Amino acid sequence: MKTPITLGRFILGLAIMAFGIQHLIYASIGSGLGPPWTPVDHLLAYFAGFVFIVAGISLAAGKQVRLTAIILGSLFFVRAALFYAPKLFITPRDPGPWTSAFELLMVAGASFILAATLTPKNAFPQRADNPLTILFPLGRVLFAASLVVFGAQHLMYGRFVAGLVTAWIPFHLFWAYFVGVAFIAAALAIVSGKLAVLAATLLGTMFLLWVPILHAPRVAGAPHNSDEWTSLFVALAESGCSFVVAGALQVGVESRPAAK
Repeated sequence: MKTPITLGRFILGLAIMAFGIQHLIYASIGSGLGPPWTPVDHLLAYFAGFVFIVAGISLAAGKQVRLTAIILGSLFFVRAALFYAPKLFITPRDPGPWTSAFELLMVAGASFILAATLTPKNAFPQRADNPLTILFPLGRVLFAASLVVFGAQHLMYGRFVAGLVTAWIPFHLFWAYFVGVAFIAAALAIVSGKLAVLAATLLGTMFLLWVPILHAPRVAGAPHNSDEWTSLFVALAESGCSFVVAGALQVGVESRPAAK
């Protein structure tokens, strides 16, 4: 029962540590492998880098996971709300802020779900005596909404997405649209609870496969391109988030009383 959550938090922890290292490189030399969602102020970049590294170690090692998940989810949510939400209203047709905002919200959603699921008795969070109950539905909405946005972007900008597919994979445009539909279908499954565990598990597997198949070759071809490194780490984080959600939903299914 714990395996998907354990796997998910470990993978997510590795990605968060990578984001932290990117922030420290940026803060130290002002260039290089710049981080996603880059703080303009170098002192802020140092602070964010150390916070991310500590948080990543905590998640990967399984120490103070609930507290770390609450802090991490709150930081990512506030960053998306304060920095990217205004851009969505000012330039709603610019896909960049949508992508960045919902990458943050996806991690925030999974972090809230992780925090809500890991109660002291490891019980499913939908209990009256659990003050973290609100985090579970909030996290699920944020996670599913992110998938809808990613799916819509794949369908709207299919030809651009197709250009990112590794050359040896055939039918680039087909896969771009297929993944877009898969994102939306997974979001519906997770919100409705129908085949939700399977959908989240397949989602995590897909993101994880993207790391060696899609992103690693692009990083190898442009090792000094910070955007390629960021895309790889984001895919890794999204894989971890998906496995966390799969594990949390599995706990929910197994914790429901049998029908009489």
